[in-house]
Amino acid sequence: MANNINLTAEICILIPCYNNIDGLIKSILSIVYHENRYLIVVVDDGSHQAVTKTELDKHLPLTVNIHIIRFDENQGIIKALNTGLDFIYTNYSPEYIARLDCGDTCHPDRFFKQVTYFQNCPSIDLLGSWCYFINGKTGEAYKYVTPTQHKFIKYSMYFRNVFIHPTVMWRVSSMKTFRYPENYPHAEDYGLFYDMVSKKHATIIDEFLVNCEINPQGISFQNRFEQLQSRLKVVQDYGKNKLWVTIGACKLILLMIMPYGFVYQIKKQLFKVNSVN
Repeated sequence: MANNINLTAEICILIPCYNNIDGLIKSILSIVYHENRYLIVVVDDGSHQAVTKTELDKHLPLTVNIHIIRFDENQGIIKALNTGLDFIYTNYSPEYIARLDCGDTCHPDRFFKQVTYFQNCPSIDLLGSWCYFINGKTGEAYKYVTPTQHKFIKYSMYFRNVFIHPTVMWRVSSMKTFRYPENYPHAEDYGLFYDMVSKKHATIIDEFLVNCEINPQGISFQNRFEQLQSRLKVVQDYGKNKLWVTIGACKLILLMIMPYGFVYQIKKQLFKVNSVN
């Protein structure tokens, strides 16, 4: 692994990790971009077995640039993400910040296409993509498709988080002041992106550039009710249209009542795919 960190990397890719070094390695191995033009910042959120360069060196190419931030104790994902952002903004000068989560993988063209999109569209500040959700144990997969234009994204945010976290990249020059809000537990990304969309210009590439792992033991599954409560608060805090806020709130309350197994089966039937390229 490269010993000399590139202080002027074009992209910084932020990855929080908690007790999932295998997923971390899998995610990093999927990253493809120009050598020495990206830096991976890993925030080890107090994993029982510390994430170290020595361990990562066994599995990754020597050309991969990585900086590891280590918490001695688990601080939670919001603290991990904001600490990572503060560290990047203080020590590096990237043009773009990208996100990825342990276990999720990128299409080989992901970063090339996102950077090219930014370069061709200087008015865009926040950029996501479509993605696949995949259950690694069963092989089941479904697609996540969203509106792509800013005006339709703004309306859709009343009803769901249009930006799936590991698909996102943003332009540092216009987004440096944004941080993950602490008052929306398990929906901090929804709060951040809703705030960004309300103040900046956003769009989504209509291509499947990320495969997201479905993990029944993950934060979203284990804390679903609290996440829905936070999402409701996000809509109420950031939504400007009272009618759309009311409709979005009704949807979220309905989701709180319905068993997730039933909701998941509906998703699979509506958006199931037979194979993922």
